[in-house]
Amino acid sequence: MPRRRSSDKDNRGHSQRQLRVGEEIRHLLAELLERGDMRDPELREARITVTSVDVSPDLRNATAFIMPLGGQDKERLLAAMKRAAPWFRARVGEKAGLRSAPEIRFQLDTTFDEADRIGALLRRPDVARDIEDK
Repeated sequence: MPRRRSSDKDNRGHSQRQLRVGEEIRHLLAELLERGDMRDPELREARITVTSVDVSPDLRNATAFIMPLGGQDKERLLAAMKRAAPWFRARVGEKAGLRSAPEIRFQLDTTFDEADRIGALLRRPDVARDIEDK
């Protein structure tokens, strides 16, 4: 039987466990943000949505994609989230029931911007003409 190349595993996507743990971390982060127990006053008053969490195969690293409601002050709130990452990791570690809490990195979710860009492209007259039913 031929050996699988390491790239074969990379092309399959996330495992069920990665998806389950990522969703659990997303719920925990959203709950923590909703409660507003953070020391940082910028985060206490902020309304931030955690859109998804990607977890590495070994469950040691997680990337949480966030977006402030309304899209205002993205960079300022991202910096505050990065500062508070150790606090979030400790709280997630307490509640997630994992052997060790993953290192959490925060990134802005750009899918909304990308969707707006694609929508604008599709509304252009030259593109709309090409996709209309004849």
